[in-house]
Amino acid sequence: MRVVLPTSIGILCAGGFALAPSAAHADNGGLSFWLPGIFGSLAAVPGQPGWSWSTLYVHLDVSGGGGKEFQRGGAIVAGLHARSDVVATGPTYIFATPIAGGQAAFSLFGAGGRVQVGIDATLTGPRGNQISGSASDGRTAFTDVFWQGSLKWHDGVHNTMIYATGNIPSGTYDPNRLANLSLGFTAVDGGAGYTYLDTKTGNEFSVVAGLTYNFINRDLQYQNGIDFHVDWGASKFVSKDLHIGLVGYYFQQVTGDSGAGARLGDFKGRVLGIGPQVGFMFPAAEGYQGYVNLKGYRDFAPENRPDGFTVWVTFALSPAAPEPSQPRNPKVVK
Repeated sequence: MRVVLPTSIGILCAGGFALAPSAAHADNGGLSFWLPGIFGSLAAVPGQPGWSWSTLYVHLDVSGGGGKEFQRGGAIVAGLHARSDVVATGPTYIFATPIAGGQAAFSLFGAGGRVQVGIDATLTGPRGNQISGSASDGRTAFTDVFWQGSLKWHDGVHNTMIYATGNIPSGTYDPNRLANLSLGFTAVDGGAGYTYLDTKTGNEFSVVAGLTYNFINRDLQYQNGIDFHVDWGASKFVSKDLHIGLVGYYFQQVTGDSGAGARLGDFKGRVLGIGPQVGFMFPAAEGYQGYVNLKGYRDFAPENRPDGFTVWVTFALSPAAPEPSQPRNPKVVK
């Protein structure tokens, strides 16, 4: 079995950060830089050198109620529903010249979409003015710009990588709105990953772990703690172009929040998720190939954050692997 891998499978993660509404995750405002589930199958597999283009659609729907509470701007919030539909897109360049024996790549992504947030009730903090009753907000906006650099190595069925990523604030953040797609602060994230891929059997498994450091939100005087995350994917190539399997994640805030706005303690968040996936590769324009992946996650075991489901649709267009050269027929001498 011969599997030809698209360039951007493991690079596309840079487009997924902060695509959730500002009340959908742990940390201040329910907002974390890392959106769990960004990495998946084939994350550490090198691609073909050159330019590629990737597009990612994310639908997120979460709610919190029935005693579930989380922190937003120094208050304890209960009875929440949030939804976002966001499209991220951008280029990736993979360098042909090895660096430290590995394959280097760099990506830039931007995104925009619609976010809606509703809060049914809040509980006032010990020293702060908070709303009560209900409130809702919806807006169409842009996210920050996200960058990522990676370095990947290949050795038989084993593939490894390191990466670093971060955001460039877009200026669309509004501290007076419930609904934001921009973070309102700068963050950096780094980690490492591994992919086992046996092209003879079609078996594949990938895992990527990392840490996020968040700088202070100066509008709110609030600094999120350090976040730890693990994304994984396992799949089986049922043909050279089609693979199916499972994906999952684990997200845990490992240090407490700080700053003048963090009046109610560290409020560390946690969540796990799991779901199905299917991916398909196909020929595209001359010299290029396409890849489409559909995956979904259902949250469970949440702590200090709402839970719900997320649906991802990925499309990547990248240089195709060169066809193996055919040996010339020897001349027959009579």
